[in-house]
Amino acid sequence: VDGFLAHEVSSVVPEAVQGEKDAIDDNGDPKYQSIDHSRLVPLLTAALQEAIVKIETLESEVAALKSS
Repeated sequence: VDGFLAHEVSSVVPEAVQGEKDAIDDNGDPKYQSIDHSRLVPLLTAALQEAIVKIETLESEVAALKSS
């Protein structure tokens, strides 16, 4: 299954992760972390918007160089 690992996300967006890495309950069973993916959407959208601006800038520069 594709997705994010909670302990990796916690270093970047700690407010999106619930639970503690490698936590266990009183019976020795793992207590899994979870991710609130909705908290990642605004950050991913902003990153994509920044990437689009950079791509458009580079495309303009390439076009200008080709026309020279």
